[in-house]
Amino acid sequence: MLSAEDNEVLTRVGPGTLMGDLLRRYWTPALLSLELPEPDGPPVRVRLLGENLVAFRDTAGRVGLIQENCPHRGASLYFGRVEDCGLRCPYHGWQFDVDGRCIDMPSEPPASTFKDRVTAKAYPVHESGGIVWTYMGPPDTMTPFRDFGTETLPPDKAQARKQLAECNWVQSMEGNLDTTHISWLHQFDAVADIPDDGSDKPGYPSNAMSWAFWRHDRAPRLEVEDTWYGYRYAGLRATPAGNVHVRITDFIAPYTSIVAAIPFTSRQALCVPIDDHRTWRYGLVTQEPRNPRDHGGAPLFANTPYITRLNQTDSGITRRDYTPENEYRIDREVQRTATFTGIPDFNAQDLMVTETMGPIYDRSQEHLGTSDRAVIRMRRLLITAARELREHSTSPPGLGGPGRDFRAIRAAEKILEPGEDWRLLGTDADPTVREAMGWTAR
Repeated sequence: MLSAEDNEVLTRVGPGTLMGDLLRRYWTPALLSLELPEPDGPPVRVRLLGENLVAFRDTAGRVGLIQENCPHRGASLYFGRVEDCGLRCPYHGWQFDVDGRCIDMPSEPPASTFKDRVTAKAYPVHESGGIVWTYMGPPDTMTPFRDFGTETLPPDKAQARKQLAECNWVQSMEGNLDTTHISWLHQFDAVADIPDDGSDKPGYPSNAMSWAFWRHDRAPRLEVEDTWYGYRYAGLRATPAGNVHVRITDFIAPYTSIVAAIPFTSRQALCVPIDDHRTWRYGLVTQEPRNPRDHGGAPLFANTPYITRLNQTDSGITRRDYTPENEYRIDREVQRTATFTGIPDFNAQDLMVTETMGPIYDRSQEHLGTSDRAVIRMRRLLITAARELREHSTSPPGLGGPGRDFRAIRAAEKILEPGEDWRLLGTDADPTVREAMGWTAR
């Protein structure tokens, strides 16, 4: 469990808080590029790390992210006009460019230089992989954009979406770092009827058999390895045939996870704080998927009773059809006879358990076990980093630097060969990765 003081440090993200200062040292998703589809289109409200902002795409296609309240007398710039390479306040016509400079002040005399002395708070932005990223920290500590592969990802391969979670960001993120819960929360009775397809042997099993392994061994052993970007952890399970099945997930400070998949993956999940009580859950493709031998076969959700259709709007925002108000559409008869939860949607099952803890769970009430090792490691890493930044100006983890390649971070899943070290899987030295990338011949 955490002390009440540590829980406050971990969860509070507003300006001036310890964690808020830490998070502002990273390039952070502000919104999806699809939310600003065209130049001179309507502005978009953005609430991020407890700050109220407005995003707009100007006449030249550049994106601006500035304070919502006009520096003149506080009117909301969300209701302004995007025109002539700037955002014009609806109150008196003051206009600001993407850098926050006042470029027109028509309510003042033509010879006035007042506009040259007025600016709106503006944050630098960078578009990559279908997301508008921003840096909200001190300008002199801004580091280069962390490229996980999106800088060279073909536009037609880019895929990004987000969904709202009505709870604190750490609460939402902890589910991504908990391999044990998939043996319970997401289970369905028909897993017992999955036929043995012969892939319960060293190597890559089918995705269908992976479900069976999760159900067969519902108390995986966890091993955690610290890395320069955060950590990797392995969930090790015994299979019905007596083999060792491993799922390897990465945590990349401060809010990113890459969850295990067969044979490996670089697809990211990001839990970005709107404020202390709400979170945007982003899903992001960073590199083109590579699996030339079709390891795993049919997709993980191909034969499950879950509704996996994404109710996605044109802006890339996934609608919430399962909410606390409708009790996540739980069906108690289905819970009794077919699925562990009776909630018919995979993502909604996760949202149910994290949102029903309350906006910010009091972690001083917890009783943690060995299955919580990865969650505990994440909490300690972030709390320590936030305190070290405040007290000693220590550089936060995972910012990169010489020899640090974000594109080489991958999660993986496999049945281990006798004596095989799971730490190799998904790395540049993994033979399966090398083959898929075309670095070696088959």
